[in-house]
Amino acid sequence: FKLEEGKNFTIVADAHPLTEGHILIIPKIHLSCAGEYSEELFREFQKLYNKVQRFLKEGYGLVSSFEHGKIGQSVFHSHTHLLPFGGKPEEIVPEGHDKLKQITSLSRLRTIYEGEGGYLFFSIGDEMWLVDQSLGKPRFFRDRFGAALGRPERGNWKEMEANKKLMSEANRTNHTVKQKWASLAK
Repeated sequence: FKLEEGKNFTIVADAHPLTEGHILIIPKIHLSCAGEYSEELFREFQKLYNKVQRFLKEGYGLVSSFEHGKIGQSVFHSHTHLLPFGGKPEEIVPEGHDKLKQITSLSRLRTIYEGEGGYLFFSIGDEMWLVDQSLGKPRFFRDRFGAALGRPERGNWKEMEANKKLMSEANRTNHTVKQKWASLAK
């Protein structure tokens, strides 16, 4: 469900969406996470990230994002998730605020990656956090956002793939996302 393709990135509607409007930004070259991007690539990524954020705010009223930063990946290639969600951080990390570190800039992912070799990143609205890496496991954010959205059955994308009803639903919502993208994204 390709929405847009540029020189270094592809924007797609997630084939296994947690909810309508679940979008991925994927680099064309193999890198493990956004923290590993070169400065030039990161600038391009940030423009696309901002574009998808604007689209989700305009089209769905809400925006959140997440990226595993090498911790608990189940797909070993960088891909940043953006989706409509407006809940509270404790819905994603109920273990407590001591497991969260707020950051003020997306560019911090590069310095955190350089220093620590990985991270768990998520945002809700304009607020961004890093999660204690000791909590990391495969599908960490997919499972937690799925539960917070009331759709836990969508957390495991491999199981979702085998569920014809869920995949039919996903295909319908992704067609809607493509239509909205064509009319709203600038």
